Amino acid sequence: MNDKPDINEIINRISKQKLTDCSTVQQAETTLPNVEKAKEAIRLIKALFFPDFFCNNENIHEVSAINLTRLYLLMSEQIFRALCFSGAEDCQKQTAAAMATTFVGRLPEIKHLINTDVMAVCDFDPSVKSANEVILCYPAVEAMLHYRTAHELLNLKIPMLPRMITELAHSATGIDIHPGARIDEFFGIDHGTGVVIGETCIIGKHVRLYQGVTLGARGFVFDDNGLPMNIPRHPIIEDNVTIYSNSTVLGRITIGHNSVIGGNVWLTSGVPPFSRIVQTKALASSFIDGSGI
Repeated sequence: MNDKPDINEIINRISKQKLTDCSTVQQAETTLPNVEKAKEAIRLIKALFFPDFFCNNENIHEVSAINLTRLYLLMSEQIFRALCFSGAEDCQKQTAAAMATTFVGRLPEIKHLINTDVMAVCDFDPSVKSANEVILCYPAVEAMLHYRTAHELLNLKIPMLPRMITELAHSATGIDIHPGARIDEFFGIDHGTGVVIGETCIIGKHVRLYQGVTLGARGFVFDDNGLPMNIPRHPIIEDNVTIYSNSTVLGRITIGHNSVIGGNVWLTSGVPPFSRIVQTKALASSFIDGSGI
């Protein structure tokens, strides 16, 4: 009796399994963007944004120049791979290089937004001792750095890489932000585990979310082929809104500015500015041996 697997037979069977609408998978070995390179890009951006923390060299300017050059070359290659893998008509290294140039030129604006996110956490979390602590320790900063990088790449119409970058943060922090969401400055997340922000969300300035908050879609509209249509389907959160832990806000509704949504609230209808929404008061009852259920 032969206990060894038939390697060739198994490989042949696996290779026959095709995705019906993904012919570009066959190009994966040569053109698929590299996850490790995406991680390296984020590491380089962190070193550029916060050299005092992530740059072990006294000559920060010199090292930053080297890191920026490395980032440009890395992004040029990965953008080229993403364009080719997605079947883009203009899949050329010159096009990818131009996109990479535009992206690195936007880094100062991304850094400004990240700085406001750091300050947002400092402003509403009494446990914070300094901005240094937030930069080094808080998952919200990690998630927002990934998101704001990915959002800029998405604005340049670069395929695949934006989602790859935000999913790296999702895996590391438990915070799931789609790169298509539009999030203004001074955005704060406390704790963060389980936060979900959908693709078509629009979030204003000075918005605060706590762990477990979902800004999701209530349902989908389907086309004639039965496929879900990519139309606005997630909430609009105006300025100065706070949403406490484990609350769910669904659909294309508007939460008016200066509102507070309490914990464990389920919202599918918009609320006007200055609203205060809390869950229905809990009822005390006996649950001995199933009584009261």
